[in-house]
Amino acid sequence: MRVCILGAGLSGLTLAKALVNKKIYVDVLFNKKAKKLNPTRTLGISKSNIEFFKSNIIDINKIIWKLQNIEIFTENLKNEKLIKFENSEEYLFSIIRNFELYKIIINSLNNTKYFRKIYSIGNNIQKDYNLIINTDYNNPITKKLFYKSIIKKYNSYAYTTSIKHKKIKNNIATQIFTKKGPLAFLPISNSETSVVYSVHKLNYEKQENISALIKNYNFKYEIQKIQKIEKYELKSLLMRSYYHQNILAFGDLLHRVHPLAGQGFNMTIRDIIILIEIIQNKISLGLPLDKSVNLEFENKLRHKNLIFSNGIDLVHEIFNFERKTKSNLLSKSIQFLGKNQSLNKLFTDVADRGLFF
Repeated sequence: MRVCILGAGLSGLTLAKALVNKKIYVDVLFNKKAKKLNPTRTLGISKSNIEFFKSNIIDINKIIWKLQNIEIFTENLKNEKLIKFENSEEYLFSIIRNFELYKIIINSLNNTKYFRKIYSIGNNIQKDYNLIINTDYNNPITKKLFYKSIIKKYNSYAYTTSIKHKKIKNNIATQIFTKKGPLAFLPISNSETSVVYSVHKLNYEKQENISALIKNYNFKYEIQKIQKIEKYELKSLLMRSYYHQNILAFGDLLHRVHPLAGQGFNMTIRDIIILIEIIQNKISLGLPLDKSVNLEFENKLRHKNLIFSNGIDLVHEIFNFERKTKSNLLSKSIQFLGKNQSLNKLFTDVADRGLFF
């Protein structure tokens, strides 16, 4: 049996590695003109997903930076701590550089006979492969079959960079809900921290200096250098239909969420967990890999991904509403709820393992 993955981004290659580990032949469609990965872009991966990576995909512990605490602040409470998630014994979350994850996965794939790079596909692709998994938003198949989606534009830009700073013990991530949008400081070493700042367009129209804003809201680091700042427009996306016959939408093509919770890639990993489980069950029963895999995948995950995505959007809307007002009532209420140990643990578990863990 052979599977084709359209798109050679992190979602596609991670899934490819999970499949070849099951001794399934995988062809991945690469773009000859693909852009190089931005060296300052990072991903957050939850503890449970790191463990899945190690046991089912590849051990990435050497290239992750473990975070023990996550602290949430809001400008409406004058930088008073809103919520704190912590794990004194192990770690909560990890940060990894995109290009380092890409490198370790592609190098591993290149050393297995079950993986093949391709640069074009035939007109009979649906007959050539048992399953086709589409992660490429720009592929003609996407425009033909996967054009019905729910898209929400946040009227914001996300600015990403990293800061070099004086060496400190750097194992606490910080999220600040500023009046201009959410700002996250995500440690990647004791002397470097990734930054993601989602700024509302109305603020951007004032031509504000992003570097100056980062310095203004920073209260922890002695910044030595701010790397090149990249910008992209923010929007969420949910595909209405997950598949067409034996072609399955996957990764960012299937769902895209606001970066404030660091859950985008984690959702994809949880999708991989379910997809691999379905495929393994089919193989163990001697059943073919066909469109029934896609149907089962959609039935198991569509409602979970919808609820989870809407939950992240709700958090954004709550703080966006407060951003527009001078009231701190919502922040005070969240701060009160965050002190409840049972609720705090629930929020931590959902961030780690998703819904219905």
